[in-house]
Amino acid sequence: MILIVDDDPSITASLALLLKQHGHRSASAHSVDEALGAIRSERPSLVIQDMNFSRRTTGEEGLALLSAIRAEQPDVPVILMTAWGSIGLAVEGMKRGAADFITKPWSNTLLVQSVETALKLAETRDVAAEAPSRAELDAKFDFGKIIGSDPKMLRVLELIGRVAPTEASVLIMGESGTGKELVAEAIHANSRRRGRPFVKVNLGGISSTLFESEMFGHVRGAFTDARQDRKGRFEVADGGTIFLDEIGEVDQSSQVKLLRVLQDRTYEVLGSSRSRTVDVRVVSATNRALHDLVGRGEFREDLLYRLNLITIQLPPLRERRTDIPRLASAFLAMAAEIYAREVEVIAPRAMEWLKTQNWPGNIRQLRQTIERAVVMSDANELTLDDFIAVRDLESRERRDASLPDAGTMTLDEIERGMIVKCLQHYDGNLSRVAEALGLSRAALYRRLEKYGISE
Repeated sequence: MILIVDDDPSITASLALLLKQHGHRSASAHSVDEALGAIRSERPSLVIQDMNFSRRTTGEEGLALLSAIRAEQPDVPVILMTAWGSIGLAVEGMKRGAADFITKPWSNTLLVQSVETALKLAETRDVAAEAPSRAELDAKFDFGKIIGSDPKMLRVLELIGRVAPTEASVLIMGESGTGKELVAEAIHANSRRRGRPFVKVNLGGISSTLFESEMFGHVRGAFTDARQDRKGRFEVADGGTIFLDEIGEVDQSSQVKLLRVLQDRTYEVLGSSRSRTVDVRVVSATNRALHDLVGRGEFREDLLYRLNLITIQLPPLRERRTDIPRLASAFLAMAAEIYAREVEVIAPRAMEWLKTQNWPGNIRQLRQTIERAVVMSDANELTLDDFIAVRDLESRERRDASLPDAGTMTLDEIERGMIVKCLQHYDGNLSRVAEALGLSRAALYRRLEKYGISE
């Protein structure tokens, strides 16, 4: 049973009818006391509650009721509603344990989606003391692209399996190179949207001037070079999943535009005043500590709480060393096929060496190391000497940054060359490039445009 708490009988009646149409039984309460009585007697599976029950509009009554509900029934999911559009108030409720929030007037589709997602997450909340085996997970889910059976990865895979069938927004966190994109693909592949589009967006590679056009599309004539209509990424992803990679790189003005489409699933195409709706599952990823960015005022807290209904933290490779042999063998087979080499195995001593390395670049660095060793080797077995040669080559490349002779290059040429070198070194991660060069992201974008460098 779903408990609806609102002092307006017309609202409780409307919500009750909507829920009944979607197969949910409900009960209504019109005051705090009625709500607490129903919590104790009915033990609802979910609560939808307003934030104000009198002429006061501070939301304090709603927060107090939320705390009382959590004290009475800690596991029941609570969805907050507010007619005042106070997202900050709703975020405070999320901090205190609410499952989600919606604003009045609500979208029937989004409200039902929020209810069903909260119910499904509540059903799968209990986790076994021990993670299931990789074989057990593979029998239930499609994890074919993800290699690993380390206990930490099994926990991650189990969480993916539990949240994928829901519509919950998911935030994937982890260091660069840990496989966040593969996790996003696995979420989509195991969801009800698996037959629909999966659209990847590298937000770190989209400047603020192009954000609206890239994400929401434009109509012909919207700006100087808009010679024809163009679909935005959200429109392309309609009905499926949109993967917002490097979400921590979005500037403040673009965050506001992104929040609107995540809040009510509406947007406007650049150059058009007509609002459009979109049906997407949102999965995002970052290697940055978003809560720290919020504390510094660089990332909107309301956007963060729209993105991270569920957070998946990926372990770095150094914390799952038992997976290195399987990863290395898989990368060896792929590299041998790509580069037409007859390299079949990695020598035991070499494999042990691989397992002892810290791999700051994680899985991506391991793969690149294997590929380089395959290219440089002329035998059918990779030995420790092959990997030492790769390491020495990479060290020489890092040292190859000496200044040119006086008069041979301009400062602009030197600056352009260093930017290109950093882009290659950090695999196009603009946040790390800007940090390495001592620039803000905005300053880096200006230089990329100045020198005609593609991200």
